[in-house]
Amino acid sequence: MEVRAFLRARIVALAARAHRLSRIDYASTGIRPQDLPYAPSPAHFRAANERLATIDAQIARRLRRLRQSWATAPHERVLVDIALVEREVDRARRAFGLFFEVFGQRGTNFAPALAAHDAIAADCYAAVRAAAPQIFRGPVLKPLTYMEHGYSPATMRRGVVLRRLLGEPNPFPIIRIPWDRDNPWQAVFLHEVSHNLQADLGIWQENRNAVQTRALRFSGTPLLARVYGLWHKEIFADLAAILLGGPAAAWGMALFLLHPSPRVLTFRPGGTHPTGFLRILILAEMLRRMGFGAEAARMERVWRRLYDPRRYPRLPAVLLGTAGALVPQIVDEIAFQTRRNLAHRALIDVIPFRTGDEEAIREGARLLVEGRVPADLPPRHMVSAAAYALATGRTSPPSLIRLVIGRLVERRPPAAATLGAAQAALAA
Repeated sequence: MEVRAFLRARIVALAARAHRLSRIDYASTGIRPQDLPYAPSPAHFRAANERLATIDAQIARRLRRLRQSWATAPHERVLVDIALVEREVDRARRAFGLFFEVFGQRGTNFAPALAAHDAIAADCYAAVRAAAPQIFRGPVLKPLTYMEHGYSPATMRRGVVLRRLLGEPNPFPIIRIPWDRDNPWQAVFLHEVSHNLQADLGIWQENRNAVQTRALRFSGTPLLARVYGLWHKEIFADLAAILLGGPAAAWGMALFLLHPSPRVLTFRPGGTHPTGFLRILILAEMLRRMGFGAEAARMERVWRRLYDPRRYPRLPAVLLGTAGALVPQIVDEIAFQTRRNLAHRALIDVIPFRTGDEEAIREGARLLVEGRVPADLPPRHMVSAAAYALATGRTSPPSLIRLVIGRLVERRPPAAATLGAAQAALAA
């Protein structure tokens, strides 16, 4: 009887914790009426609550079985059943914690910058929908951004099983922005959105297989096929980012990859990111194929003056020696060859970038330098215009941030954005 009483005390304590984290809403995350212009959509809250409800139902089933059997089942069986309930409670705690961390930042001073990045990500998806209607299999929740420590942005794709959540799939894309990289001219953010586009377009595996086949066919070297196969997703995201933002995105990625020579010229076996030296040559080749030959030549010239592989011979000879011939093949395969899941179109067809887009971006940069907002520039192109404006040195970063974020985040009249209306939309 002492043992059973001891077990019962553990079960009572566990049951008291069991259903406390089954729902998240505006109030629980500290979102106030004035924060609503920056808040996640009701659809994001619904997706989070559907995931929490699924976990909560599993907790209820496990707990019901435990309550029915604990008094008579063997002690070890009761201990295992307690552990199974505890596992699901842990899963709820982790899922709730992730959603709370992401949603709760919309009630802080960082909320406008996060909402601005949401707008950029949504515009990237809109650009694909405009160029290729019905390409997505159905409605897709836009990526949501949040801030965290870390050197570079990162993404958690839709549906990916997360170790952090004990195997729970991610209900919508989440893009992490480091605390000091919330400025709206970061080309690397377009790169992270592109990872999500690749997954949502369903060409992840198709792209990898095509890259491996192309590399093997034109090099005859299985090692190179394996290396470029490992690099496929990062190369795709780089090339898609250029299609989303133009040459400014390529230069932005080059700035991001600007490191001391040992890092840029060192090959990392098994790594998924291309070696920095070759990565910029890949970007330059993409610019060349898009018709920006002068920009491509300038980028390659600058990069080769900064980095000389002869001074730091840390790249395999077979990788360096074949780059001149193989890089154009890889760029052609990823960006210009058709894919079945793109309805027999190429990446450049579903994310078109034209000379007129670059002209509009340059004009937008001129207006930003003058302290004016380019009215019709899409958010994804605003990233590039802001980067060009910053590079002139004729505008202060704080004023540029205010100008661009103010344009990206459309504030609505207070009467039209009430917490009650938002809660009603969430409950609908």
